[in-house]
Amino acid sequence: MTSAYAVHGRIRTTARHDELCRAALELLSELGYDRLTMDAVAARAGAGKATLYRRWTGKASMVADALSRMKAIPDEVDTGSLRGDLVAMTCGFGAGDDPFQTGVTAGLVSALVHDAELRDAFAEHFLAPRKRMQLTAFERAVRRGEIPPQQDFDLLAGVLPAMVFHRMMTTGQAPDADFALTVIDRVLLPLAHQPGPRRAPAPPDPAPPEPAPTEPIQTRPS
Repeated sequence: MTSAYAVHGRIRTTARHDELCRAALELLSELGYDRLTMDAVAARAGAGKATLYRRWTGKASMVADALSRMKAIPDEVDTGSLRGDLVAMTCGFGAGDDPFQTGVTAGLVSALVHDAELRDAFAEHFLAPRKRMQLTAFERAVRRGEIPPQQDFDLLAGVLPAMVFHRMMTTGQAPDADFALTVIDRVLLPLAHQPGPRRAPAPPDPAPPEPAPTEPIQTRPS
């Protein structure tokens, strides 16, 4: 039976959706995000532009969705260890040895800096699901007694994406699986095993103000 993909209240076949996403990513790799248009994607995929707008609100949501499908993550990860979970979540890394994925990444990165609509779509469709999975993995590791509680897991979940984008922006090199594993083993896991930050003791209540001195009452002699 043909699987389906639901979007905008309609059911679309996954195969056709994949074709449209592939066309979008090919043009992103060839032209860059700024020169990418919905018309060009429709022409590359042999589809009408209305077909694209039935699936996406514009090119930002289209590119974010296409990238999420190219670098898909498992629906659920629970390997029994924090490292195993984090490694399983990076199974989509591999752009370093794939010229197509490298071109897609290069076409995306520069646009993220100046295009707020693309940043919002990318954060919602690509980064947010991965962050939720990491937070779940950290919380599960706490329950197992594998790492201490009171960590800033929200901060830890942003470490790998931040280092990936730093690498791309400063070297032009797309991250690969080895890079992701290095970040996990040398940065994320050591930080996760550190004791949580100690809370500073609450300051003492301020002392009540001393009463102002009063002048003695002068009385006249009778």
